[in-house]
Amino acid sequence: MSKNKVLIKYGGNAMQSEDLKNQIAQKIKILHESGFEVLLMHGGGPFINKALELAGIESEFFDGQRHTSAEALVHIERALKGEVNSSLVGLLNKTGLKAVGLSGKDGMLAIAEKRWHVPLSGGEKIDLGQVGDVKSMNTDLPQRLLTAGYIPVVTCIASDDEGNDYNINADMFAGHLAAALEVDEYVLLTDVDGLFENYPDPDSILHSVKLSDIEAMYGDIITGGMIPKLESCEIAMKNGAARATILNGTKPEQITDYLLHRKSIGTTIQK
Repeated sequence: MSKNKVLIKYGGNAMQSEDLKNQIAQKIKILHESGFEVLLMHGGGPFINKALELAGIESEFFDGQRHTSAEALVHIERALKGEVNSSLVGLLNKTGLKAVGLSGKDGMLAIAEKRWHVPLSGGEKIDLGQVGDVKSMNTDLPQRLLTAGYIPVVTCIASDDEGNDYNINADMFAGHLAAALEVDEYVLLTDVDGLFENYPDPDSILHSVKLSDIEAMYGDIITGGMIPKLESCEIAMKNGAARATILNGTKPEQITDYLLHRKSIGTTIQK
């Protein structure tokens, strides 16, 4: 019998707290011991900011998107792979799991293509440098690792067909990976309890949203940092993932409460 496959997108405040990181690692261990095949996908915005600041590289943003020079990408890749990914792998291994660190470059897991930014105000598209989108996925390597009982820990660097490297938005990368692996559960950990009709009114949380209703919610209910998360859910579910759920990563108990005990928490996207 096939095991339930879950991809957890991890980031934000939960990644900066050592206590929360340890708690989340323990929850992943519980899932694994309960029969789930678990992948962890991460970005690392605060770590990137710190690395670029230490390198004396100023960031230029266009509608919230960072221009990434070739020089900046060297420091970004070092932060994501050498610091964040390595730390998470070590943390999971410490619990007794067998974690393996990957980026999109390993085993050609992801092929990137250059991303051009179209300004919200209109006008000519803007060259963002070494910022990419996912062109295609090859899940052979992570699937082999899952089948063998490992926990793949994936970060969002990938190369294009010519070998040029790109940084990819981690939410978008995770959505494409969840789709390609046809996961049973795609879980995005953020720093709020889910999607609210009237944030932060706790009574207005939307525990269930239809995939077909999401598009009409952008700019009204779905704003700010929730936009890439819901776009990621759409990518995942329109292309192979069975279900997507937004949970609060600062409350690690939500991971097992939802996946193991099916409590009505967070926001679940239904087809």
